[in-house]
Amino acid sequence: MTDHPKVKDYMTHEVDTVSPENSVKDVIDLIKKTGHHGFPVVEEGKVIGYISATRLLEKDFSMKISGVMSRDILVADTEMDMNDVARVLFRSGKSKLPVIDQNGNLHGIITNTDVIRSQIEKTSPQKVWTLKKTLEAVHNIHMDVIRESVNIDELVPTQSKVYADELDGRIYELKKGLAEPIVVIKKPNKLILVDGHHRVIAAKKLGIKSMDAYVIPLGNEVQLGMEKTANAAGLHTLSDIKILDYAKHPLIQVTKRLKKNDENGMVGVNQ
Repeated sequence: MTDHPKVKDYMTHEVDTVSPENSVKDVIDLIKKTGHHGFPVVEEGKVIGYISATRLLEKDFSMKISGVMSRDILVADTEMDMNDVARVLFRSGKSKLPVIDQNGNLHGIITNTDVIRSQIEKTSPQKVWTLKKTLEAVHNIHMDVIRESVNIDELVPTQSKVYADELDGRIYELKKGLAEPIVVIKKPNKLILVDGHHRVIAAKKLGIKSMDAYVIPLGNEVQLGMEKTANAAGLHTLSDIKILDYAKHPLIQVTKRLKKNDENGMVGVNQ
């Protein structure tokens, strides 16, 4: 992924559309079927308008969409920067944009969820380049970074525990298509998982066999501190990672403590 992700990297290619000849009832039925609240109106492959659920309110079921749809629409193209998409969506209050080419032909759709996904995934390159520079400085060697899919069952963890609430969040994200790459150091005889333990365990629970990863190849002659620590802790496979209950998550503990302090403070004020 580049530092400036484009619409083509995140857009959905399969788009539910309606025809200007469809009726209001047809679109209401499509909303019930898909759960979407709006659709591009397409005629002969070209986007000519947009119909949202709110525009259907108090309309006769037999009315054609051509008489109800909005013709003043915002669109994106495949080469548009995702940061620009974020600004357009934010300023307009829209939740999605049809993606068209220079001739107005529909190519896909980009949503605010896609924008969030692009921003989260953008943090991974920063993590991996920081790791690369650190390892190069410590071991005085040059390292490459490659992007490839890895078998998660082959991963050797370096983190002994994950938290159940964070795990639930990662499972939800994976189901929604958030494929933030993990970070792996690849030795001749093992794959060492550096970053992404919650994501990997979530993927395993969902039956996912492989994941996208930033991989740093490394020879066996380089002894990593994290590798020694993991080995000493008995971490050899993903099954060695413990899943901790919600109440043990540090963030939950901090939240509880702040709430308790706030309640104690309120008692003092009332007195």
